[in-house]
Amino acid sequence: MVSRRWFLLPALLFPLAAFGPPADAARSLTNTSFERGETLQYKVHYGLINAAEATIELDGNLHRVNERPCYRATVTGRTTGSFDFFLRIRDTWRTYIDTTSILPQRFVRSIEENNYRKHETVDFDHQHDVAGVESYKKDKSTLKKNTFKVPNNVQDIVSGFYFLRTVNYDQRRPGEVIRVQGFFDENVFSMDVTYKGREVVETKAGAIRVIRLVPKMPSNKLFKGENAVSVFLSDDRNKIPVLIQAEMFVGSVKVDLYKYKGLRNRLNLVAQN
Repeated sequence: MVSRRWFLLPALLFPLAAFGPPADAARSLTNTSFERGETLQYKVHYGLINAAEATIELDGNLHRVNERPCYRATVTGRTTGSFDFFLRIRDTWRTYIDTTSILPQRFVRSIEENNYRKHETVDFDHQHDVAGVESYKKDKSTLKKNTFKVPNNVQDIVSGFYFLRTVNYDQRRPGEVIRVQGFFDENVFSMDVTYKGREVVETKAGAIRVIRLVPKMPSNKLFKGENAVSVFLSDDRNKIPVLIQAEMFVGSVKVDLYKYKGLRNRLNLVAQN
C-alpha cells in the first residue's frame, strides 16, 4: 500500500506497540504521562524534502465504548507540496483507549491515497482475546467481516504508543531487548525492541533530552536492515515521540515534532547558551 511507503508515522510507531508487565485479563496501569486535549504536530521529511504533515491528538472529552470510559486518540496524515501533487494522501487512524488498562476498545482507519480508498473498524474483546474486523474499500457493498484471535493485552497501532508512554525506563538497562506484540491489518505482529539509552536530539521544537528505542525490523522491501528505525521519546514524564528516523531503500525519512500543546508535564528541553 502507498501509506506503508510514504506516510510512516503510524507504521513506525507500530513496532513498539505492546511491551510491559505480564499479561493480566484485568490490567490496570498508572498514567502520569498524558491527558485529554494533548496535541502533537509533526513534519515528515523525505531526504531534504518536506513531504507530509501529521498530527496526533487526544480529544478533550471522554468517550464510552464497550461500556468502558475511553480516551479518543486520532492520528491524521497528509502529503504536502509537490508530494501532494503526485501522491495525494489523506489518512486518519483513530483509537478508543480504555482509561484504566490503556488497551484499545475500538480502532478505526480511513485511508485516502490517490484513487485508493479503505475504511476499517476493529472492535476488541479483551475478555475473550478476539478482534472483530469490518472493512470495505470503495463502498459498503464490498463490506467484509472477520474475527481474529489475538494475544492477551494486545495493542493496536495507535494505542500502542500511548501504552509505551506509561513504561518506566528507569528500570531498563541500555541493550535490553524486549519482545513486543500488536494487531494491525488483520495480522498479529511480534518483534524485539532494544532500549539504547538516553541522549539529546535536535528537533524543530528545540533540543530535547530523549530515550532511544530501536525495533528489530523483519526482512522486507521497505526498511534498510533490521535496525533501520530509531524512535526517540522525550526523557521526562510525558514520553512523547519527538523524533523518528528511518533508513529505507528509497532514502531516509524523518518524522520531526515541531509544535505541541496540552502536555500533562513540562517538556525536557535543553537550555541553549
